[in-house]
Amino acid sequence: MSLSTLIMDGAVVIKIGGSLTVRARSVVEEVRASGRRALIVPGGGGFADGVRALDPPATAAHWMAVCAMEAYGWYLSSFGLPATADVAVPAGPTVLLPYTALRAADPLPHSWEVTSDTIAAWVADRLDVPLVLVKSVDALRRDGQRMHDVREPFFCEEVDPCLLPYLFDRKIRACVVNGRVPGRVSALLAGEDVPCTRIGTRP
Repeated sequence: MSLSTLIMDGAVVIKIGGSLTVRARSVVEEVRASGRRALIVPGGGGFADGVRALDPPATAAHWMAVCAMEAYGWYLSSFGLPATADVAVPAGPTVLLPYTALRAADPLPHSWEVTSDTIAAWVADRLDVPLVLVKSVDALRRDGQRMHDVREPFFCEEVDPCLLPYLFDRKIRACVVNGRVPGRVSALLAGEDVPCTRIGTRP
């Protein structure tokens, strides 16, 4: 399956990692220029790191971390994107503020093993669309080897431990792309073959 088949031309959920704070404006501009019906799920970044430093109990930490995602979401929206609390396919690139939807559904364990990665996968599953994880790495690694195609769950440091099992259990198509490389997100959203990790597909 080609990358263009994976991403297609329709709606997509895009998770923009908190590690991309210094590149956030550029990544947002690339997503906006694509014109895609993209619901953007924010990472937690430094806001979530503040929660970790406080080390509250699991349930408090979970909801505080979701609030941290909202803080980063407002930052992403400050670059000219609308924000919404609705888990729905938007008309154009839109930032999701996830707290209200997550509180209503409470679909995931309250654990640091569940981060914005798996929350973004939950959103993609709700909408039945592919997931693009924009991170600060070129690929997931297994035993030190870069993975271009992932066909089964395994542990890696680039995503949270729950993400890959969640994606495979629910048959969610996904890919991981490096948002630190200028133009790479644009190229991927245009269906071009770029360095990335495709998840749940065959070459």
